[in-house]
Amino acid sequence: MMRVIAGSAKGRKLESVPGDAVRPITDRAKEALFSILTDRVRGARVLDLFGGTGAVGIEALSRGAEHVTFVERFPPALKVIGHNLQNTKLADRAYVVRGDAFKYLRRQRIGPFEIIYVAPPQYQGLWLKALTMIDSRPDLLTPDGEVIVQINPREYEEPVLAHLERVDSRRYGSVQLDFYRLAHPDDADT
Repeated sequence: MMRVIAGSAKGRKLESVPGDAVRPITDRAKEALFSILTDRVRGARVLDLFGGTGAVGIEALSRGAEHVTFVERFPPALKVIGHNLQNTKLADRAYVVRGDAFKYLRRQRIGPFEIIYVAPPQYQGLWLKALTMIDSRPDLLTPDGEVIVQINPREYEEPVLAHLERVDSRRYGSVQLDFYRLAHPDDADT
């Protein structure tokens, strides 16, 4: 059973997406993630790509994020995100985009975000495609913004990036969290 770990919705249970199409983050990895992010979440604008159950974005909202945009195209997952936002009473600071994450990343008037969370379906190379697209759009991040990628450690391959650099990597069982920041924050203004 997934739950909100801390903040205004602490202890609220989160519904799961039926089947195995969505891989939710484990409570252990989620707790570690937010321990790493600490105060950076409060007041942040967050993009939760491949939203799944909405667990990461909802945790961010519960901990004081200003706003979270969820992007998801799988109808059962969209329904679960909506239900979880209503159940936690956090829907007023959320925007749910029904659609493809890659099409969303091509939009002109989005961002900048302090945190972009990327957790696509496994073993399809989607994390690398999303990270590469974000790298090509440094305007999506604030100068001190961060991209966090959730993958299975066996999926990792060294990305070729122009603007982002990996600043940290953590493993929690079958969950690997990689943290990327702008290599040259001034480039975000160009």
